[in-house]
Amino acid sequence: MSIKVYSTPTCPWCKVTKDYLKSKNFAFKDLDVSRNREASAEMIKKSGQRGVPVIDINGKIIVSFDQARIDSSSKIINNLKF
Repeated sequence: MSIKVYSTPTCPWCKVTKDYLKSKNFAFKDLDVSRNREASAEMIKKSGQRGVPVIDINGKIIVSFDQARIDSSSKIINNLKF
């Protein structure tokens, strides 16, 4: 299982999202879609969105910072082993 955060360096909600995941001690892979065209295409294909952040939690897509949806995924996240 894995967590991916599709983000850009200048996006304030991306920072909030990553800081929140860090505060919960969740390991994640940060993909900068402004520099990585493959990651950008992957994000758009998965979410249908061009805006960031997009969070992929083991295939469950969360668009934008949505603490309630992240928290509701905590059963999945708490079982992740990195």
